[in-house]
Amino acid sequence: MNIKRIHHVAYRCNDAKETVEFYQRVMGMDFQLAIAEDEVPSTKEPDPYMHVFLDAGMGNVLAFFEIPNSPRMGRDNNTPEWVQHIAFEVETMDALLAAKEQAVAAGLNVIGPVNHTIFQSIYFFDPNGHRLEVAVNTATPEMMKRLKDVAQPMIEEWAETKKAPKHAAWLHE
Repeated sequence: MNIKRIHHVAYRCNDAKETVEFYQRVMGMDFQLAIAEDEVPSTKEPDPYMHVFLDAGMGNVLAFFEIPNSPRMGRDNNTPEWVQHIAFEVETMDALLAAKEQAVAAGLNVIGPVNHTIFQSIYFFDPNGHRLEVAVNTATPEMMKRLKDVAQPMIEEWAETKKAPKHAAWLHE
């Protein structure tokens, strides 16, 4: 395969209109298009849906499905809520702080900024319970090279021991 980029990432939502309005108002995304059908094109299942697409910047597309004939959306209770998330990038620390102000003004509970050494982030949830992260990169090329150089040894050690390798412990020291 010769992958060019991610075409879109799709998640489920409880209410397509509410979701679009949230991403427009809080995240500043443009609503690009909607597709609605009574039959799933790939499986031919009779399952009406609304599929909405939002511009997440630089050609990235975030999409959601509302599927009203299925049981109400839940979350994977075996996975901690901090694990699955959608991370968005902003250009500067000022933009990150402005994003936090905007999310707080929208009534959201915001965690952060959290300093991850190579980036700083804030975290909050959308109306569907999806965890969102807004991050600004703070890494130097040297930091990224250091991390790239230890990536393979780290994954090998993890696969063998299932204990956190210490190759990149400097990130949180």
